[in-house]
Amino acid sequence: MRSLSLLERLGGKPKENEKPKSEEVSALKNVVQPPPQPSPPPQVEKNPPKTYTLEKNLQDDSRVVASSFVGRRAFEKTNDRSHELKLAIHRRIVDEMTPEEQDLLMQGESAREQIKNIIAAYSARELAESTYTLSRAERSTLIEDICNELLGLGPLEPLLQDDSITEIMVNGSKKIFIEQAGKLKLTDIYFYDDAHLMSIIERILAPLGRRVDESSPLVDARLADGSRVNIIIPPLSLVGPVVTIRKFSKNALSIKNLISFGTLSEQMAEFLKACIKARLNILVSGGTGSGKTTTLNAMSSFIPENERIVTIEDAAELKLQQRHVVTLESRPANLEGRGAITIRDLVKNALRMRPDRIIVGEVRAGEALDMLQAMNTGHDGSLTTAHANAPRDVLSRLETMVLMAGIDLPVRAVRTQVSSAIDLILQQSRIRDGSRKITHITEVQGMEGDVIILQDLFQYVQDYIDENGKSVGHFEATGLQPNFMDKFKMNGVELPLSIFNS
Repeated sequence: MRSLSLLERLGGKPKENEKPKSEEVSALKNVVQPPPQPSPPPQVEKNPPKTYTLEKNLQDDSRVVASSFVGRRAFEKTNDRSHELKLAIHRRIVDEMTPEEQDLLMQGESAREQIKNIIAAYSARELAESTYTLSRAERSTLIEDICNELLGLGPLEPLLQDDSITEIMVNGSKKIFIEQAGKLKLTDIYFYDDAHLMSIIERILAPLGRRVDESSPLVDARLADGSRVNIIIPPLSLVGPVVTIRKFSKNALSIKNLISFGTLSEQMAEFLKACIKARLNILVSGGTGSGKTTTLNAMSSFIPENERIVTIEDAAELKLQQRHVVTLESRPANLEGRGAITIRDLVKNALRMRPDRIIVGEVRAGEALDMLQAMNTGHDGSLTTAHANAPRDVLSRLETMVLMAGIDLPVRAVRTQVSSAIDLILQQSRIRDGSRKITHITEVQGMEGDVIILQDLFQYVQDYIDENGKSVGHFEATGLQPNFMDKFKMNGVELPLSIFNS
């Protein structure tokens, strides 16, 4: 499959009866050409003029504007002609740019500041010949928008650059929501139409060799910075193309960060540090967006530097700081439905890689059986996450996932595997006010008959909701000591018993 150039992804097609200077320049020059009219046939000049004024665009290019790749931003709400101005500036750039400027455009983000200077120069010429006036702030926004369209993901680019935003949800071309500080908010940013949104989707997928169309209307992908992307389009989506981007912090959060955020207490953090060093097998459970991966990543910082770590994920999210880390990532099937490599395949392969610890980003299906077997066969200190609403629920989910491996095992045998493999369960939840809390640290004690016995060691107690809707509560120890204290002694880990005092 030929890799599309930047200019081709903007939607350009070569002019008929014209020999292009190069494939990319030809594609870019025709992004803004009006589509052919069914009747009468359009009158196309053989040598179009190099200068396009705003008034001429308004008169001749109304069809082009309807499918423009240029999105609207906040200042556009005061003047509906702003996207017309962007289109005119873009036409001027592609018609008058020099070979040196074309080379800069091909360099992409590495030449962003130089490209912005070029856009500013062409914008000044177009504004001088039109009746459109912009303030300095509006002109800066205009230049940034055009640059984002040429080099990035258009209207989504400012959201991707904002570190306070953790999730971006595009519900069709007109509604873009974000998650910020745990709360959902509707932005004032939107795409001009569905065609504009689809061009950005194609730009996301093109470098990955993936596609989305009516025959394959949903796809999972990953941005260059590791952000996870899910895309679903009509006919499955009735609101137009839907894009969900899960962003990850550029700098991995530490345990100290989580303590300052109120995710856990210092007492709990000290206990978890001892558990990691004592090579206990830990399962982090919680709902979607509860912060499981963030907590797992923070806890991994306690793993000693001299150990070999193998991480296994669907999309590489973990950012371990140790030197000896091997990162494995699953692979979906290709266009022919072949070549898929699952998490289960990677877990099996990891066992042959001499790991000291195995970290699985999330278990969802049959790989749970292979993970439990690894924990039971000498790979102590392994970590993983799973979706569940309570410590007891995650055990039921593990049973179900083990049965999904296709092996007919008695329920008691499955529960025995689970109880002997998992030492500790961390239950994490997103509270009503948007904050994330570790609500339970629970020990898996073993089996009594056919039932797995659990014992809470720490928990979060919510006292009340204040007038601002914020959860007010505290963390406390239950006063019970775990049965795995002997593992601390065997691994030379000292933990004061006073940590368990309620």
